[in-house]
Parts: sequence; C-alpha cells; structure tokens
Amino acid sequence: MKAVLDPNVIISAAISPGGSPARAFRLWLEGAYELICSPLLLDELARALTYPKLKKHIDADEAVELLDLLRRGALLVEDPKTPPTVSSSDPDDNYLIALAELSRSVLVSGDSDLLELSEQIPVYSPKTFLSLLQDSS
Repeated sequence: MKAVLDPNVIISAAISPGGSPARAFRLWLEGAYELICSPLLLDELARALTYPKLKKHIDADEAVELLDLLRRGALLVEDPKTPPTVSSSDPDDNYLIALAELSRSVLVSGDSDLLELSEQIPVYSPKTFLSLLQDSS
C-alpha cells in the first residue's frame, strides 16, 4: 500500500507520540506501507514547523531531523502538473489530492475538508488508516 500523509498528520505524529497519527507514522518506519512525498508537501511541512505555536512542541533541530527522515525514507515524486479529479472546498488541499491520485495512493488526513471527500476518493483519518493496515496484514 502507498499513502500520502497530510502534513497535519505528520505534525500530529511528532507532537503526540501516543496518538493514531504517530502509530501510522511508526508503521511507515517499520515498512508497513510506502510513504509518498513531493516538494510541495515537504515545503508546506517545513513552513508549518516554523509556526510559533509548533515551535514550543518541535524545536528547530527536531524539525530538520523530521524533514531529513522524510527526504531519505519516503518515495519522493514530482509535484502533480494537473489538477485533481475531485476538488476540496479548501483549494490549498488540492495538491494533496492530486499527489495521491498521481501516485495511486490513499490520502491520510485529519482535515475535515478532505475527509468529506471520502466517498469520492480514498481519503482516511489516521485511525481508519490504521484499521486498513491491520486488515491488509
């Protein structure tokens, strides 16, 4: 299975090691699925990690380590050149949908704008994604 993790899931994993996002991230590290990233996703994550409200949870060194881990371990693909077949009510999320479509991956997000598309595209909450991984093993 291949998955695109919304940056909000990656950030949640780093902040709360006991939650579903962290368990999903750990399963990637253990080889349970292939993580797909792109330059836009990594840029959004890098930008978010500089926000003051996140800096109190993730210091600059941890942010650099997290980004390096993703650059080294995830499958890096080019940013999609075409828009997704389904659009989010938040246009800033459309690149994630397009990335998942391009890479034939599921999208994992905690964002309600994306989760409301679950009947049209394979987008799952971290908790539901964990269940999928469990069912496929």
